[in-house]
Amino acid sequence: MSFNISERYNCVVIEFKGDVMGGPDALTLNEKLHELIDQGKKNAVVDLSKVKFMNSSGLGMLIGALTTMRNAGGDLRIANATDKIQSLLMITKLITVFQHFRSLEEAVESFSKQE
Repeated sequence: MSFNISERYNCVVIEFKGDVMGGPDALTLNEKLHELIDQGKKNAVVDLSKVKFMNSSGLGMLIGALTTMRNAGGDLRIANATDKIQSLLMITKLITVFQHFRSLEEAVESFSKQE
C-alpha cells in the first residue's frame, strides 16, 4: 500500500492505493497524522477509490487514524469506498462509526457544513 497526502480547502486528503493491510504502513500513517496535527490540520478524508483489498489490520489502521484525529479535536471521513470495501464496512458495523461519502468533494464539503 502507498498513500499520498494533499490539501483541499479546509482538510487533508489521504489517498490510499493498492492493498490496505496495516503493518508498517499503519506506523507511517500514524506518524504522518501526528505531523499534520502539529501543523494544526485536524480534519482528514481518506480516499479509498484506488484500494483493491483491505484486511482486518487495514480496518484497524483506519480506526486508529480516526481515533487519532478525533482525540486532536478533528475528524476523519471516508470517500469513494468501492462496493467491496463498503460491504466490509457494513459486515463489521464500522459503517456506523465512520462518516462516509460517495465522492471526495462531498466528504471535503461536509467539513465546511459542520462549522
